[in-house]
Amino acid sequence: MSDVSADTVSAEDRKLLTMARSARARIGAIEGAAVRDGDGRTYTGVSISLPSFSVSALRLAVASAVAAGASTLEAALVVTEASMVDGQDLAAVRDVTTGIPVYLATPDGSIAAAGTA
Repeated sequence: MSDVSADTVSAEDRKLLTMARSARARIGAIEGAAVRDGDGRTYTGVSISLPSFSVSALRLAVASAVAAGASTLEAALVVTEASMVDGQDLAAVRDVTTGIPVYLATPDGSIAAAGTA
């Protein structure tokens, strides 16, 4: 992933940031994520950790998109305090679509890095 300026992020991808931050804040989750599918529909996810299972925010967002019938993704964004997107999270995105932008944002809303899945 590389550093990116907010000026280089499209308006549609900035909407993913708003959605991911809102999802994260709603329940006080460690991470929030949002993806946009090939039809322009968006899906959010938050990190969940229960005694019987856990799932990351990005994997939940991808799973929600697939469960709704999405066959392709256009972009993904994760809001986290981590310094990089988890490799298994990127693999989940690649399971659906390769070569799309994946953004890493900090909880304060700054886009810290961008890469491709």
